[in-house]
Amino acid sequence: QVQLEESGGGLVQPGESLRLSCAASGRTFVIFAMGWYRQAPGKERELVAETTIHGITNSGDSVKDRFSISMDYVKNTVTLQMTNLKPEDTAVYYCNVRTGNGYKYWGQGTQVTVSS
Repeated sequence: QVQLEESGGGLVQPGESLRLSCAASGRTFVIFAMGWYRQAPGKERELVAETTIHGITNSGDSVKDRFSISMDYVKNTVTLQMTNLKPEDTAVYYCNVRTGNGYKYWGQGTQVTVSS
């Protein structure tokens, strides 16, 4: 099992920045990739950004120019730096770990609300 602990969500105004962090513990040797997904009310969960242990990063089209992801391979943490936040970024953000055989572990989710 891999346990994930998220932090950093909250309420911000449009145009502001926010940083989300996630720490993995447990059987961390199975980690192949770490990332973030989000789910807005009434919508499906979608990829925000993911990075692999080889440094390959994949991001959703709507956040490519505004969000960046980084992973500390020693501490097994992943950070999502979000800039120029928009109301449509409002969602519950979930930390995710993907193993080498494709299994996914999920955090409990942290709310991000962008509103004036």
